[in-house]
Amino acid sequence: MSTLTQQQRDQFWNDGVLTVKDAVTPELLFALRAQFAQWVKESRNQNASYGETVDGRPRFDLEPGHSARTPALRRVNSPADVSDAFFEAMAHSRMTDMVADLIGPNVKHHHNKINSKLPGATTQVKWHQDFCYTPHSNTDLVTALLMLDNVTEDNGPPETAPGSHKGPLYSLWHEDVFTGAVSDAEAEHMQTSAVKCVGEAGSVCLMHTCVAHGSAPNLSRRPRTLFIAVYSAADAMPCCPNPVPGKHQGLIVRGVDPKMIRASPFKVRLPEYPKGASFFVQQAGPNERSTA
Repeated sequence: MSTLTQQQRDQFWNDGVLTVKDAVTPELLFALRAQFAQWVKESRNQNASYGETVDGRPRFDLEPGHSARTPALRRVNSPADVSDAFFEAMAHSRMTDMVADLIGPNVKHHHNKINSKLPGATTQVKWHQDFCYTPHSNTDLVTALLMLDNVTEDNGPPETAPGSHKGPLYSLWHEDVFTGAVSDAEAEHMQTSAVKCVGEAGSVCLMHTCVAHGSAPNLSRRPRTLFIAVYSAADAMPCCPNPVPGKHQGLIVRGVDPKMIRASPFKVRLPEYPKGASFFVQQAGPNERSTA
């Protein structure tokens, strides 16, 4: 039985983005929020990114300016590796069912992370397409952004350019440097049609891997925290190393492993592998940029 209506599925494939309420139970949402609050509390005792993921990079990424008084934990890499609640949301929630409605019946997990903009944080995400960070043999990938807080017009919501998933793949390389963002001219054009993805805590914004998107800094006094889980059709094979590797990469979360590879034609320059805690080279310091 489908979780999404036919109208919702049609909207996703037409716009490349769909926001749906109640993607997890109230009990699970409470557990997710409590876990992240604990991590923020722990971060107050740190003065640099810390922890360790499976590839040795830090799990907890602190924004410049972080302090005990004003914590700025902006990213947690692969939280499902170290939290039962986040694993449950990634693998066994209504959110997972929604993704299966779009690219199923056979779905596997690629990576997961938390992107947070605490009050006063300056982090912004420049315009890009996720597929150019994580190219696969085909484009049946969905990025699910689960809202742990109420996401509003002014606390740095995701902004998308509806329909851009039907167009070209925009390079994240400029003058032979991997910037992690589209050109300024392309970003300006995307901004003219930008639609903000807002919703109550517990809602999910489902984005096609090729839809262009970004987000502004959090200008409010309210936090904006997203649990982001990326899924692919089970017959989509990664074309480069996972930039956010975790223990559950490749886990079949719905259906079965078809033991097949499906390929579609496209051209995209391979991304650089991140050196630091941040997945986005946009946010990395000068010593965290890959030279590959």
